[in-house]
Amino acid sequence: MRVMVLVKATTDSETGIMPSTELLEAMGKFNEELAAAGIMLSGDGLHPSSKGKRVRFDGPGRTVVDGPFAATDELVAGFWMWQVKDMDEAVAWARRCPNPMPGPSELEIRPVYEMADFGDALTPEVADLHDRTREKLGDR
Repeated sequence: MRVMVLVKATTDSETGIMPSTELLEAMGKFNEELAAAGIMLSGDGLHPSSKGKRVRFDGPGRTVVDGPFAATDELVAGFWMWQVKDMDEAVAWARRCPNPMPGPSELEIRPVYEMADFGDALTPEVADLHDRTREKLGDR
C-alpha cells in the first residue's frame, strides 16, 4: 500500500526558520534507510505558506487566495510517499523518524487511494485515461 506521510507545520517552519545541520544530517540518514529498504518513493520539504496560494472552487467560480494561511498546526511543511505492506509498517517507520522540527511536531500518515478503491465508478475508459497519465509520468 502507498501512504503519504505529512510533516505538519510549526510556527518555526511557517516563519521560515531553516533546520540545523544536525537535523538535516539526521533526516538525510533516515531518508537513506527508507530508500535502502524500498519504502521511500519520494519526499520533499515545503516553503512556508506565506509563499503559497490557494485556489478556492465554488461551482464554476475560482478564487485565488495568497498565503500565509492561519491554523499553522493544520498546514503541511513537508511530505514523503512511502510504499509499505500495511499501516503498521508505516507507523513503525514513522516512529523511527528524527523529530522533523526543533520542538514538538507531528507526522500524519494517510493511505493513498488505489484504482480498485473506486469500484464501479472506474469504468474501463476512465481506467485507461489514468493509465495513460501514469505512463507519461513514468517517463520523467
